[in-house]
Amino acid sequence: MGSEGSAAVVVPRNFRLLEELERGEKGIGDGTVSYGMDDADDIYMCSWTGTIIGPPHTVHEGRIYQLKLFCDTDYPDKPPTVRFQARVNMTCVNPETGVVDPSRFPMLGNWQREHTMEDILISLKKEMSTPQNRRLHQPHEGNDDQRVDQKGVARCVIM
Repeated sequence: MGSEGSAAVVVPRNFRLLEELERGEKGIGDGTVSYGMDDADDIYMCSWTGTIIGPPHTVHEGRIYQLKLFCDTDYPDKPPTVRFQARVNMTCVNPETGVVDPSRFPMLGNWQREHTMEDILISLKKEMSTPQNRRLHQPHEGNDDQRVDQKGVARCVIM
């Protein structure tokens, strides 16, 4: 039984997310990016948290950035929504909401099913090192007051 062409196997959403969770829990690369689920009881595996340690020789060096990634039911066919928790100045990030703008961040704008949350975090870290972002003045760390979450509710920050 021969086949004329080989069709790619499409991994179902939940299996894909379980693979990403396993990879995220094991730790990745040099340890400057990491990610995991927000809530282990989230059976739909929608809400994730990512962390990026700012790259050296940039204004981001030594900073730790927390991000929220939301994988809707059409992930991985469509990209997740990605939002920085604290204020950050980057050309691809909305300064008011912290949402990464797909029209200014090619990985999200030209999304391919093979991309992962790990790829997004690594690409954002690389974006921090680009000439247009590496020297941009950054808000003081911890300056995430008045940031409104995606549901329109201001987050409470306890210091």
